Amino acid sequence: MTAKTRSVGILIFPDVEVLDFCGPFEVFSVCGHQVAPGSFEVFTVAQSREPLLARNGLEIVPRYALAEAPPIDLLLVPGGQGTRPLVNDAELLGWIRARAEKAELVLSVCTGALLLAKCGLLDGIAATTHHLALDLLRSLGPQTAVRDDQRVVDNGRVITSAGVAAGIDMSFHVLARLVSRETAEATARYIEYPWPRDEARQPKRPAGGS
Repeated sequence: MTAKTRSVGILIFPDVEVLDFCGPFEVFSVCGHQVAPGSFEVFTVAQSREPLLARNGLEIVPRYALAEAPPIDLLLVPGGQGTRPLVNDAELLGWIRARAEKAELVLSVCTGALLLAKCGLLDGIAATTHHLALDLLRSLGPQTAVRDDQRVVDNGRVITSAGVAAGIDMSFHVLARLVSRETAEATARYIEYPWPRDEARQPKRPAGGS
């Protein structure tokens, strides 16, 4: 690792949507190991280190349990049907709040935004989620400006993305912000992903945002 290495902690849980976490995992890890060595170190975190089943039965072994996880610079919360019971899980919500307070960026993919909303992390800002969960986000985050026309919503420190594959676009947006656009484009070429997409739908860096 170098002095500029950023840690990316990805929360996972039973019934997490596979591409929600695997897409960003691939983007940040390829950047950190192949394209810009030492820029990112990526790991998964769950409530325990016991194997869990993601959406559609993929078995995953988390790298860390909540209490064991090292410091997290970029906290990423994915979605999936598994977020529904977690909106009432006081232990997990408390962990998200505590880690978000110290993180450089807080990111969500799909219905991971529901957990951020329940933590109060979306109060007074704009956010998005999977198109089938927009109303649920409105109910859990009544003080959130829910965007149904943006794939990625960048508030500066909190960035949310729409459903599933949108997390990949969000990850490239973060690479461009934190490292460089050239690095993001090189990473996209490496994994043969079409980025950037339509420039009209790309998130704008917020005025005064970090």
